[in-house]
Amino acid sequence: MDVASPWWTALAGLAVGGVIGFAVFRARLCTFGALEDAMVGHDWRRMKVFALALGVAVLGTQALVLAGILTPDRTNYVTTALPWLGILVGGLLFGLGMALVGTCAFGSLVRLGSGDLRSLVVLLVFGAVAYATLRGIFAGLRVDGLERIAVLLPTGTSSDLPSIVGRITGHDSRAFLALVAGSALVAPAFADRRLRRAGRLMTAGLLLGLGVVAGWLATIWLVDEFAHPTAPQSLTFVSPVARALFGLLFEPWGLAEFGAGSVFGVALGAFAASRHADEFRWEAFDDPREMKRHLLGAVLMGSGGILCGGCTIGQGLTAGSLFALSWPLAVIGMAIGARLGIALLMEGSLTGLVRQSVAGRFGFHNKP
Repeated sequence: MDVASPWWTALAGLAVGGVIGFAVFRARLCTFGALEDAMVGHDWRRMKVFALALGVAVLGTQALVLAGILTPDRTNYVTTALPWLGILVGGLLFGLGMALVGTCAFGSLVRLGSGDLRSLVVLLVFGAVAYATLRGIFAGLRVDGLERIAVLLPTGTSSDLPSIVGRITGHDSRAFLALVAGSALVAPAFADRRLRRAGRLMTAGLLLGLGVVAGWLATIWLVDEFAHPTAPQSLTFVSPVARALFGLLFEPWGLAEFGAGSVFGVALGAFAASRHADEFRWEAFDDPREMKRHLLGAVLMGSGGILCGGCTIGQGLTAGSLFALSWPLAVIGMAIGARLGIALLMEGSLTGLVRQSVAGRFGFHNKP
């Protein structure tokens, strides 16, 4: 195989995805589960693990930028305009869909690897809707609608925090921001005695962060910019799932990229972990109601993920590692959507949720 072939980046994606899929399955690490633990059970341990992953990703990614290896404004996350409304709305839809499914796109791949056929259905619908929003029937509505509402940044300024701070202060503060933010994100996990004893969780967090850095390196070093010019990319599981599905159905050459490789890698890594632990089990929908909930969640995640530019990994870790301004908007939208979805599931219906909200707002409570 030619060393300049894009299949090498796909193999790199397969390897990186396999490692994190294996580690995350063994650690039972899930983004939605972490949010649910924090919001409902007030248990922040798994959120600290994701903070650890983000901290490692920030320190590694910013080191690549400072070394001149990675140029942030060559990526799809750091641009000269910030479509804030689309990112917020997309994050909200993705978070709500994530709650209905019970996990995110990345978690669905992990579940699929362990034999969950519900996730196969979710990923098929999710990928189809994501592709329709990215390049299909809904693309016009996205581009000419929500994405037109954007903040245009001054000439020479990109949509990342170091660029904004540098323009305001006149000094390059990237190294300082990376050191402070990375250390602050990593510290809570290592300060938690229970987490320090949870080796699998800590390992999964570290490997997730390192996986983001490895993604940047693979798509810079293994890509021939003249033969196959592509933007540097790293871990994300919205458009890669869509492109992987399209590649399987219509154009196999479309699988020759890091993102598609990482999609298959995560599922294979989780499969290896589940088989190793003798936990591989075929699972399916319990009833039509559960299936409808998953299908609706898949539609919301597919459309919302494209609108906000990524999933809980793509925006939560990869965009965050670049200090992209889209990161807080997407994460806030996803958190609000997830909280709304949790409340909706607890009430059982939208009307029940509205009724409960109104009762709580005005003090109307049913008396025994």
